[in-house]
Amino acid sequence: MQVSTVVIAAGDRSIEAVLAAEALRRAARQRGLELMIEIRSDQGVTGALPAGHATAATQLLLVGDGEADSSRFGNARIVRASLGEVLDDPRAALAPLAAAPAADTGKRIVAVTSCPTGIAHTFMAAEGLQQAAKALGHAIRVETQGSVGAQDALSDEEIAAADLVLIAADREVDLSRFAGKRLFKSGTKPAINDGQNLIRKALAEAGVHAGTAVSGRTTEKSKVTGPYKHLMTGVSFMLPFVTAGGLLIALAFALGGIYAFDDAHKGTLAWSLFQIGAKSGFMLMVPALAGYIAYSIADRPGIAPGMIGGLVAVNMDAGFIGGIVAGFIAGYGVHWINRALRLPRSLDGLKPVLILPVLGTLLVGLLMMYVIGTPVAGLLAWLTDWLRGMQGSSAILLGLLLGGMMAVDMGGPVNKASYAFSTALISSQVYTPMAATMIGGMTPPLGIALATWLFSNRFTAEERGTAGAAGVLGLSFVTEGAIPYAARDPLRTIPPLILGSAVAGAISMAAGVELKVPHGGVFVLPIPNAVTHLGIYLLALVVGVAVTAVALRVLKKPVTAPTL
Repeated sequence: MQVSTVVIAAGDRSIEAVLAAEALRRAARQRGLELMIEIRSDQGVTGALPAGHATAATQLLLVGDGEADSSRFGNARIVRASLGEVLDDPRAALAPLAAAPAADTGKRIVAVTSCPTGIAHTFMAAEGLQQAAKALGHAIRVETQGSVGAQDALSDEEIAAADLVLIAADREVDLSRFAGKRLFKSGTKPAINDGQNLIRKALAEAGVHAGTAVSGRTTEKSKVTGPYKHLMTGVSFMLPFVTAGGLLIALAFALGGIYAFDDAHKGTLAWSLFQIGAKSGFMLMVPALAGYIAYSIADRPGIAPGMIGGLVAVNMDAGFIGGIVAGFIAGYGVHWINRALRLPRSLDGLKPVLILPVLGTLLVGLLMMYVIGTPVAGLLAWLTDWLRGMQGSSAILLGLLLGGMMAVDMGGPVNKASYAFSTALISSQVYTPMAATMIGGMTPPLGIALATWLFSNRFTAEERGTAGAAGVLGLSFVTEGAIPYAARDPLRTIPPLILGSAVAGAISMAAGVELKVPHGGVFVLPIPNAVTHLGIYLLALVVGVAVTAVALRVLKKPVTAPTL
């Protein structure tokens, strides 16, 4: 498939620029062209072209009369068109572009996708990369590291034969097997939203992986997003402990009542389930969080210091905040010790199994015991009391915030910040934020599905056809089901999504709904004692979905032209 370059210089006409971009993409697919489109407006630059692509371009379609910085394209042939001409007849605007062979075709690519929860973004990114590679003429194999472990694992032979290794992940991935290969790291969002542009960028900018770091721009990017990815790695490994422990506690209460943990029930099935869930599963939540934050930073030598530091935090009542602090201290401490401590080659093998775990554990343990643990425990106790005592306007405000955050970027950093905060509070037996967060995450896809049914003239035939799938994802607490709709028309879609999720979250918090399970959507609600005030919770969901649908009806215009 041919690749052509388009720059839309829109000035203050940013909405028209987005509409023109989608119109050109649709016209290009009909002509067998593939476009790389950069939009420049007073809102900033969207889809910025890689420097290597700009200098290598031989022809350019320049749309609009704003600032395009066309000097970077050297001697490329420039074809000009106005925004009005593109919107009126995008096929005619593309006609002057001569056929050009696609660059960098026929490459062999191996990829790994992964996200903190290992559910939606992992597989959406994989599908995006597979479709993009097929369109560009590359061969690709994708390994998904999801919630049930690695699937379609890459073989040593496939890695050895690959021209490029592409990591599209929102948490740290073990890169040791890719030593010596050209490697590029990215989040999952670029793979989902524009896989073709990501592959082109990776081919142009990948650096050789030396075993511990990636050279070039990818290393620089990794440093910027490092702490967030380390935290998300810890959260992803903590989630199974939260889920297993929470469900077992709910089952214990269902079988033996709310006093199933009492010694009067000792030896019963309900008492045993509570011991397994609360005294074992929940006990390991914070150590797992801390251990895998440290693992993300310092690899395997960081696991023991991190987990031990996390357990010290639990024993000192410093909870998840102490666990996060312990994880980062252990990770960065072990990483620093590993670099600073020089040993003879004959003793180097003792580092990962003896020296680093012991010194790292001493560092994090003593700091937690004598410096950090007590103040953090006081902070957590204050936070817990404040959250449990929330009523009226303060509860509504927190519900608005947590619910709305889930719809801001639907799986991105803001969404995950709300989710990580609420999940971590489960370890302190504070369950109301989790309820507000999950209902806020279910509302966007369900609201869109309802809107396509009630107000069908606001959506294209393609959007109406995929509404059923979006609804199922919403019921499953997979907020990412709303991403395709938001990507097509972000300015008119995202605000209604935020509004509906915020309303649902506020109702949930105001009613004091508690949720002990961090995932599963409506499918965990029938489990006894998994959620309190079930009727009000379902009402909050219905209200949030209805608000989303009505807001979409108000903001979106009838479909008369291609929309993004």
